[in-house]
Amino acid sequence: MTVVDDAQDALGAGRVGRPHGLDGSFYVTVPRPRLLTLGTDVTVAGRTAPIVRRAGTDTRPIIRLEGIDDRDAADALRGSALTVESAVAPRLAEGEWWAHELEGCDVVDGERRLGVVTRLLELPSCEVLEVRAEKRPKPLLVPMVKDAIRRVDTSARRIEVDLDFLDLSLEEGGADSA
Repeated sequence: MTVVDDAQDALGAGRVGRPHGLDGSFYVTVPRPRLLTLGTDVTVAGRTAPIVRRAGTDTRPIIRLEGIDDRDAADALRGSALTVESAVAPRLAEGEWWAHELEGCDVVDGERRLGVVTRLLELPSCEVLEVRAEKRPKPLLVPMVKDAIRRVDTSARRIEVDLDFLDLSLEEGGADSA
């Protein structure tokens, strides 16, 4: 299972990092490589332009946008968010979701409601759903792995999990009755 962090209409592709060279190229921090392909229209600081150069690696990409032609122009954008319209984003494979598709979904185990997904966290080993439960002081963290997630139905806004795998006692006040 793969989750890609994003916003509702515009998907976060990363942030402008330090300039690279003299031609307006720059490193991208917190990159989403699938969204940073040559020719993709990217919005930064209220302006949309296609990527005209793509170098580096997926973990440390270097890009240049049309109209950003020197080091000073790239440096002026440093720290700005890079976004891509969700309509032009690549189609995800089965078992993959954009983060906004999961946020706000009810999390259940059978008929028991555990809470609502508030956000996705990227941990070193996997992505994790942060679930807010009304009767639980701390959020519940649900790993996005097949053993924990039984079914995701984004159209019904529902995620079914395996409470036994999560080793969460309902007596601890961790789940709401349906």
